[in-house]
Amino acid sequence: MVVAEKEKLIARIDAALDSVRPHLEADGGNVEIVDVTADGIVQIKWLGTCVNCSMSLMTMKAGIEQSIKGKIPEIVGVEAVNGIGK
Repeated sequence: MVVAEKEKLIARIDAALDSVRPHLEADGGNVEIVDVTADGIVQIKWLGTCVNCSMSLMTMKAGIEQSIKGKIPEIVGVEAVNGIGK
């Protein structure tokens, strides 16, 4: 993937996360995009209270992944690089 294309894709993913972020921030957490792999996996980093939250895995699958995949069909999944959902 060309760098400019990847940057545009990450910007689209970041915009998709804006619908989930208020819920994360309300509980003292957030999420950051680390990378997007060549096979369409978004790698995220949990921030704040999300790092140790027992609900992180469910939040990642039901909230973050569905939000991203609903807006960006070429994304096939999301994985955490830190925290409980790792």
